[in-house]
Amino acid sequence: MKPDLMLEPLPPGKLPAWLLNKVLPRTAADPHVLVGPGLGRDAAAIAVGDRVVVAKNDPITFASEGAAWHLVEVNANDVACMGATPRWLLVTALLPHGITPAGILNQFAELREACRCRAVDLVGGHTEIVPGLERPILVGMMLGEMAPGDLIEPGKARPGDALLLTKGLAIEGTALLARERRDRLVPLIGEHAVRAAADLMRDPGISVVREAELARQAGGVTALHDPTEGGFATAVRELAAASGAGAAIDADALPIFPETRLVADALGLDPLGLLASGALLIAAAPEAVPAIRRNLEAAGIPVSRVGTLTGDPESFTVRSGRDERELPSFAVDEVARELAGDQAPERSE
Repeated sequence: MKPDLMLEPLPPGKLPAWLLNKVLPRTAADPHVLVGPGLGRDAAAIAVGDRVVVAKNDPITFASEGAAWHLVEVNANDVACMGATPRWLLVTALLPHGITPAGILNQFAELREACRCRAVDLVGGHTEIVPGLERPILVGMMLGEMAPGDLIEPGKARPGDALLLTKGLAIEGTALLARERRDRLVPLIGEHAVRAAADLMRDPGISVVREAELARQAGGVTALHDPTEGGFATAVRELAAASGAGAAIDADALPIFPETRLVADALGLDPLGLLASGALLIAAAPEAVPAIRRNLEAAGIPVSRVGTLTGDPESFTVRSGRDERELPSFAVDEVARELAGDQAPERSE
């Protein structure tokens, strides 16, 4: 690492992996902590009596519309990916100076409704009006619980495991951009296409709780991951890194909605790096793939085999036909880059 790298300003978004490794503790001191912090670990798991509690916290920073609903779904997703049932939510609501009581009531009405739909109880948190904010920032902490034998611990995937993806790439990113960049997109791709892209937020939606449960029931699952910031490409790297593996991706097998292609092409973005909640990334033993596929497809959830974990932790490739290249690495999520107004891609290949 170059010495001057420590003095360079960081871009918006997740901390880079090299820095995250420096700031996170290596192990938890408490033996009850079954899963602690680390790359590819999106939630903690703690043994409490004869149950396991899974704890997850995540903010909503991109969305100006439906932020409370986003908050519930993305936090529930990561709890479900550990094998637990989402049960309880605490929310820190940082609100911009100038917000009205009516605005706050609307925000919390949406939050209560989102919790009701997910069968989650809102059990506490904190509210504060903060000068300098342009929009509300909601930070959620979701708790879930399960039996110890149901825990899907990050790091248990192995080279040779199949990688499966449900639904399609960049559902959340596509819908979010259709809403936040509507005025720019309508002249480029038309009103109908923009409306269809925005509707992806509700259909197929950004929850993966149900498909995580169905995949687990089929057996043979070694890891589950909810691709969020940094998109599918980042999610693959995170899932593999937790297990000391690499990955080979089949680009021709990646499911991409027509609306995603239209929005990404119009804005000059790469779907591989777009905010991707709504698609579940599954690692599974190859022999388990048919049963997982049957379980998901019987429930009307499409699933595609998109790659394989490999034994080289430094190798991440994506192949299309005879062409093979390195899987892109995104320093900034493509949604964040667009909303920040940057024109130069923040990625390396």
